[in-house]
Amino acid sequence: MSDSLSPDVSPGRDRFARSRALPVLALLAVLYLIALAVGYHINAVVLTIVLMVTLCLLQIPVAIALIAAALLGGLHAGLSMEATLAAFNDNLLVGAQVGLTYVMIGALAVALGRSGLLELLARKLSTALDRDSAATGRGIRALLFAMLMIASLLSQNLVPVHIAFIPILIPPLLGLMNRLRLDRRAIACVLACAMSATYLLLPTGFGAIYLNEILLANVNQVGEPLGLTATAAMAPKAMALPVLGILLGMLVAVLVSYRRPRDYVSSPSDTPVPQAASAVTLQSPVPATLNVGQLVMTLIALGVALLCQIVFDSLLLGALIGFMIISVTGIFRWREQDDVFTQGLRMMAQIAVIITVASGFAGVLGATGEIEPLVSAAADLIGDNMALGALIMLVVGLFITIGFGDSFASVPILAPIYIPLALALGFSPLATIALLGASAALGDAGSPASTITLGATAGLNADGQHDHIRDSVIPTFLHANLGMLALAWVAAMVL
Repeated sequence: MSDSLSPDVSPGRDRFARSRALPVLALLAVLYLIALAVGYHINAVVLTIVLMVTLCLLQIPVAIALIAAALLGGLHAGLSMEATLAAFNDNLLVGAQVGLTYVMIGALAVALGRSGLLELLARKLSTALDRDSAATGRGIRALLFAMLMIASLLSQNLVPVHIAFIPILIPPLLGLMNRLRLDRRAIACVLACAMSATYLLLPTGFGAIYLNEILLANVNQVGEPLGLTATAAMAPKAMALPVLGILLGMLVAVLVSYRRPRDYVSSPSDTPVPQAASAVTLQSPVPATLNVGQLVMTLIALGVALLCQIVFDSLLLGALIGFMIISVTGIFRWREQDDVFTQGLRMMAQIAVIITVASGFAGVLGATGEIEPLVSAAADLIGDNMALGALIMLVVGLFITIGFGDSFASVPILAPIYIPLALALGFSPLATIALLGASAALGDAGSPASTITLGATAGLNADGQHDHIRDSVIPTFLHANLGMLALAWVAAMVL
């Protein structure tokens, strides 16, 4: 299905979006020229991120917005076009590696869709909905939310696949979600909030990397000369209140903001279909039943893929081997392998491209040399006001992480300034850890270039009815970040 089938897209809305784009861009250009004329220096990082977010809100493709904002931000910082392009290109490799991984995950998702395993789950739930009343509808709705929260939790620690489960698990359930009239924005918030809360609080899997290998390592590296030493037990305590803010935001999204039914275009039969490849035509149908051999081999493929990912620390290798096992067991025809892989590529192309481009964008932000002046300018505004200091630190962290789209990369950038500043203002060690950990995590869920929001869109937009900016980025930004910001400020003041 195309985006034109989305209930929020209409010719009138499209004309309105187009008509407001040029005036907004013209206004930004005029303000920029006025600032230059009066001699006011605009921080290049601020300009770049504001421009990127503005272009995204104007429905410019995210990849184009990232590239355009990066080039203009580099030029504004005084870099030549050659230097800006070099900074952009030099950082593409890491993003390309991650993007290739998600392409392989897409192929595995389509292969699993052909197996019928997830289709079987969707059919069972749909059958239960058929024979029941509204009470069962509420029960299935609650079951879906619980299942997605558990999957999100496990994806960060016990089964550390991060967002890889989303394009595999979500698409086959879209038909059922349509029948339940679930607002997919609520699903996006559940996925983003649950994944963020897990790695920010639990010191296992990705949580062990963030809390121990990145957050505590930077706190001790910068803080030890200043008399601050942090232990592994301190990080979860410091992050408990900020994480509570994320969980409260998730509850608000499900119970208040997106509680009302929302209609989507369904297939004529209104039955669950393997939406993992719905953007293209399947060459062979998903089997109506799943025989024991298919079930066993599919489960073996998943188990081996997970084992390889854990042992070799390579999600790419795990997805590759899982795909090969499903291929050789005859779940789909041997000659259809190219077709299955191509469908997976098409399904994950957007996330792969954006992740790659976002790495170049982050490289240009670093090359401007104006991240540290931005943080230092914020510090100058604080004085000795602890309450104002905590708020400004959190807001600046939110802003920087929106640009990077990655909380893991933001900690080393913020730590050298945030830790001395927090100690100078009189914050306790726990409060200092909370400020740094939350400042770096704010914006991870809610950035156009975040893997969390991109993953949510990859699953929920499998049938072309879920817009990345309006339905993933804005809802997750509001519900994952505002509650976290408020309770992180509280944590800084009371710990």
